[in-house]
Amino acid sequence: MRRKVLAVLTAVIAGISTAPALAYAAPAAVTSRPAETAEVDISKLPAFVELNVRHEWQQTGYWCGPAATRMALSARMSNPPSQASLAQQLPTHTGGTDHIGQVTRVLNNNLGTGWYETKEMPNDPPTAAQRNLLWQDIVLDINNNYPIVANIVAPANNHPPGYPNYTVYHYFTVTGYNSDNMTVKIADSAGFSQGVYWLTFNQLATLIPPKGYSA
Repeated sequence: MRRKVLAVLTAVIAGISTAPALAYAAPAAVTSRPAETAEVDISKLPAFVELNVRHEWQQTGYWCGPAATRMALSARMSNPPSQASLAQQLPTHTGGTDHIGQVTRVLNNNLGTGWYETKEMPNDPPTAAQRNLLWQDIVLDINNNYPIVANIVAPANNHPPGYPNYTVYHYFTVTGYNSDNMTVKIADSAGFSQGVYWLTFNQLATLIPPKGYSA
């Protein structure tokens, strides 16, 4: 957790999800993260994995951080803390969740693990090293049943499906990947989004800068 990053959701969304779980994989429980992610040989890991994550919509216009955190926790907890409880833990205010490091701390605290780390992507566009680390993190984390929470900045010319025509500051959860076509599965709490969808890895890598992610 080296540098704080700011996130403010710019649209007001409400509602509680009754949606079912997203997918089907249940990798082994691993609580100790490898010291150097980049040294893990991900070529030996499955090419396609989706995690069993419960999608839900954020309950206020500024609870994207709590909602994304709760969806990530749902891969490993049958009854994760409510969005309201997570909003207090982070803490989240009416302007949103201030930095991705707060999410990292709350994920680790609730899971009793040291797995999650805050990864910064300050360069826009990201460097080759930052892109490579992001893909390594996605494959490693998803294979160990740890969804990734990403803090994104989505301008009007670079939007996930369904986003309004202005810049959106947001948190969402990465719940799967397909290395055959380099795509990632997203669980998105924003009411204007499609909720659950796939993005190309290239687009994800352009959405995160200059923010960061918990992996």
